[in-house]
Amino acid sequence: QVQLAESGGGLVQPGGSLRLSCAASGSIISLYAMGWYRQVPGKQRELVASISSSDSPYYPDYAKGRFTISRDHVNNMLYLQMNSLKPEDTATYYCNAGRGGFVAWGQGTQVTVSS
Repeated sequence: QVQLAESGGGLVQPGGSLRLSCAASGSIISLYAMGWYRQVPGKQRELVASISSSDSPYYPDYAKGRFTISRDHVNNMLYLQMNSLKPEDTATYYCNAGRGGFVAWGQGTQVTVSS
């Protein structure tokens, strides 16, 4: 099945931007719905953005207007563009892919927003 690997996390200042990448291997991402989730230690993992198998995006309210999810089908990549970052966006960000009853997760990449 598909394997996922996130990259692009790091330290940014409040109001700054960051672009996360998720490289998929073992399958073609066009076959999957995909998404980005984030988690703070001791807290529940929450949805950041998702994109359907037909490339329709979804965002929770806190992400609307700031975050953009997209796919590069040629290179089998998923991206999350994050703008206007806030300290409360600090978390480990995870890429996922789902098809039918199968769900795959990446290992996560750390995002820290601090001045």
